[in-house]
Amino acid sequence: MHVLHLITSTRSFFEQQIAVLEDRGIECTVIGVPGDYSADSPRTPLDYLRFYPQVLSHVLSGEYDLVHGHYGLVAPFAIAQPIRPVVLSLWGTDVMSDMGWLRQISRIGARVADATIVPSPAMSRELDVDHVEVPFGVDTDLFRPISREEARDRIGWDPDGRVALFPYDPSRDVKDFSRAERVADLADVDLEVRTIDAVPYEEMPYYMNASDVLLVTSRRESGPMVVKEAAACNVPIVSTDVGFVRQTIDDVENCSVGTTNDELVAGLERVLDGDRRSNGREVIGGLGLEEMGDRVLDVYRRVLDRPDETISRTGVSHEI
Repeated sequence: MHVLHLITSTRSFFEQQIAVLEDRGIECTVIGVPGDYSADSPRTPLDYLRFYPQVLSHVLSGEYDLVHGHYGLVAPFAIAQPIRPVVLSLWGTDVMSDMGWLRQISRIGARVADATIVPSPAMSRELDVDHVEVPFGVDTDLFRPISREEARDRIGWDPDGRVALFPYDPSRDVKDFSRAERVADLADVDLEVRTIDAVPYEEMPYYMNASDVLLVTSRRESGPMVVKEAAACNVPIVSTDVGFVRQTIDDVENCSVGTTNDELVAGLERVLDGDRRSNGREVIGGLGLEEMGDRVLDVYRRVLDRPDETISRTGVSHEI
């Protein structure tokens, strides 16, 4: 099977998905929207106009069995090619975007695609068409428990003191860094909030393990993946009730989910009472990449086994 993947930009979870598909014998070709993207220099409409001829050229070559679009912005280009079936993966900031036009494109794409994949129940609630949930996996070989002393020595942190890791760029408004600072200040513990930005992905487990707690105060999330990654490291977590957080860590020891500042403060104080880690790695099921690869491949096979049928769009979400 040869799959053409369309992206706007790459992400670690996307690269992991490609790797596990290739391990299963799937030939994957990835093409991205032309032009370099950054928050300060977004792509232009001309970049997207240049993208469709590239997509069409690849599809018309006859090399591919299906097209897999990743992110709502590529849905029109995946669907416009008339030859191959389309699988669409939504990532969260598309179908849950503050921009109405992007939400609309994503939802129309989900309605027209032959199969739509979302990674979390929070995203499922945003769709009124049939789709499947395939949670993003975690590289549990990379994200693993490491002693705090070893981790702090590796990244150069002082060995003493308690640290709450805020795992985002603090300038991102939706992550609400100011709230993280407030609840840390209100907690009856000596706690420093540290942020990370532009840290190489392979170094992230060291920053997590060097921390006493992962602190998430986001207003909205489709995930977040950092919660699963921290759980795989047995790092305690205190988070707002967003995305799949409660579902993921509800049964994990030494973690807390809160809605109000008082609940978050109480969670921090409880988690930091002593020097205990969590048991997330042992409790949370489906963390690994292998299960994700199997589920995506099952979606591909279902689509290809029914080339003359229309995927049911009953609006009922189900999980493979």
